[in-house]
Amino acid sequence: MVSKNNSSSLKPRLYTPSFILISAANLFNVSSFGFFYLFPLFIKSCKGSESDIGIIMGASAFSSVFFRPWISEMIDKIGRKKSYTLGCLITTIIPLTYLMLIGSIKELYIPLLATRLIYGIGLAICFTASFTYVADIVPKERLNEGIGMFGATGLLGLAIGPVIGEVLINRYGFNAFFIISAVIAGIGLIIDIFLPESYINKKDPNSVPFISLLRVKRIFMISFLSFCFGMVIAATGNFVSPFAKEEGLRFISFYYICYSAAAILTRLLGGRLADEFGEEKIIPYGLVLEASGLIVLSFLKNEPMLCIAGVLSGCGHGLLFPCLNSLMIRDQPAEIRGKLTGLFTGSIDAGVFIGSILLGYIGDCLGLRALFFLSAFFLLPWLFYKKPLSR
Repeated sequence: MVSKNNSSSLKPRLYTPSFILISAANLFNVSSFGFFYLFPLFIKSCKGSESDIGIIMGASAFSSVFFRPWISEMIDKIGRKKSYTLGCLITTIIPLTYLMLIGSIKELYIPLLATRLIYGIGLAICFTASFTYVADIVPKERLNEGIGMFGATGLLGLAIGPVIGEVLINRYGFNAFFIISAVIAGIGLIIDIFLPESYINKKDPNSVPFISLLRVKRIFMISFLSFCFGMVIAATGNFVSPFAKEEGLRFISFYYICYSAAAILTRLLGGRLADEFGEEKIIPYGLVLEASGLIVLSFLKNEPMLCIAGVLSGCGHGLLFPCLNSLMIRDQPAEIRGKLTGLFTGSIDAGVFIGSILLGYIGDCLGLRALFFLSAFFLLPWLFYKKPLSR
């Protein structure tokens, strides 16, 4: 028999069957998404420029942002699982459409934009629904840890995807790349079938309009910081692969392996620290680490520097993402959790969209080294913001 003192010290259970299933589905779905960190190489093979990369890659972020209010309402209205299933269907089907796209960038511009726009909707549904699902099922006392560990499966996918994708491109070409990406996303869709629903709406979700939540100062500031974080993700997600190739580095995926490994290890420790000491004490460390990785990239010369940049930015990501997510949804009712998660992920996507286009033009005008150096300054001013985000 467990004594009262011992039982009170036990942590609430985190790793439930539902948590394991949604994490497994997320691993496969994000692994498929991770392939597309190398999609700029396909655009380059079609004679595209850095600005073409920025616009085409940014198209998915644009649709993610544009449709986010509808997506967030849907997740609160029809449930997390049904929404996630729809998102997985989109991310499974869209990679196969690229098999039909053959020609130069001028011929393919509109089809590429269209497929990226639809893919962005699928990603937005998947990310918003899955993180909302996790927020529903993890214990409040372990919110940062739960979100962090769930997110770690996505980070692992972001490491696995580019590695498999690069091998496929080098050995078998882009057709194999797109087919295997679809197969991996399809496995995530199959796992999703076994998920129980985490929330059944009993109130009118329209009682709190999506956009009106931004009038709350705390929510607005967290959203704005998340937007800046998204602009940085645009730099690392869209321009590392063409930059490394331009510099003659042999194995581009070193960056993503180091990035994801560092982020996962950071979350193992950082989530518990944030739950114990508070998110706002951890966020400044994340800002410095993320910015430092970008500055190292601006001086890139060899694979070791690529790895160092990946480790620094990965550590920053590993701290920032779960802390910002937890700040956004902590102590909020379930019936608006989908909207709040939508605001958080949508703010990141908005940053990715704006950052992709802006940085694409900076890369064309000033070069990729300047692109990475200037990206660091999207985050550094936040070190001087002294007002609490939690109130």
